[in-house]
Amino acid sequence: MKEYSITVVETNNPAILKFETNHFITTGTNYEFKNIDEAKNSPLAQQLFYLPFIKTVYISGNFIGLERFDIVDWNDVKDEVAQQMVEYLNAGEPVVIAEEKTKKVAVTVYAEVTPNPSTMKFVASRKIVPATFEFKNIDEAKDSDLAKALFQFPFVKQVFLDENYVSITKYDVAEWDEITMELRELIRDFIADGKDAVSLEIQPQNKQEETAQTTQAAPELDDTSLQIIDILDEYVKPAVASDGGNIQFKSYDEESKTVNVILQGACSGCPSSTFTLKNGIETMLKNMMGDKINEVVALNG
Repeated sequence: MKEYSITVVETNNPAILKFETNHFITTGTNYEFKNIDEAKNSPLAQQLFYLPFIKTVYISGNFIGLERFDIVDWNDVKDEVAQQMVEYLNAGEPVVIAEEKTKKVAVTVYAEVTPNPSTMKFVASRKIVPATFEFKNIDEAKDSDLAKALFQFPFVKQVFLDENYVSITKYDVAEWDEITMELRELIRDFIADGKDAVSLEIQPQNKQEETAQTTQAAPELDDTSLQIIDILDEYVKPAVASDGGNIQFKSYDEESKTVNVILQGACSGCPSSTFTLKNGIETMLKNMMGDKINEVVALNG
């Protein structure tokens, strides 16, 4: 074990003394503590702050710098302070406990345009949520730290999360070429820090559980409604997800043969969604289900 000794060195400031050690006590990092709370990671500095005349503690390389209050003179206390430090260091006690740096998660994020000019899709190279979540304002985003961070930008109108992407709908006050880079970097850094995009308490475990939650809202769905849900899940959702959106079954009226669906993400408010609805989803359901389907009506999520 190293044996420490200390040499007291005066500085240009009469309130500050340097206590030089014969061995290095830190490597590559300088520390300054102005009170005992700031010194939570330095047991040595905390012990020094118990001396009522210590104002500031500096620790760097092979010395400890101390600034005193005017209630004492250094000549009266410096030897006692030096002895206390020597005893502390020779007891093998830690000087500074370095905080472990969180290892970054390897991730890339790229921006992708969608059919909706107001919505951009930011695709991550890893899964970020187990199911879909839509937030229309910061109050709705209370359980999503990622969405709350995005709503700090005044131009963010809505946030939609799916397995490996974030769809952001903006207000017209900003152009995409001005804000895309900033949004992409925020999303990438958030994921790289290993943070949960959505609180674990509200996360369904998988897509099947998400569908179950949707149908639980109306537990007595008829066979036609269940068939519509299966068709939407198998044929429609993958296609709209590639455009940064989502479609959810809402209801089926047997009398009018009308299917009501909810559009989310990039699909919500998209100028081309009506065309897609009539020429894609409605036609598909009519072909697959015959005269059970008359019309598909979409509601923006």
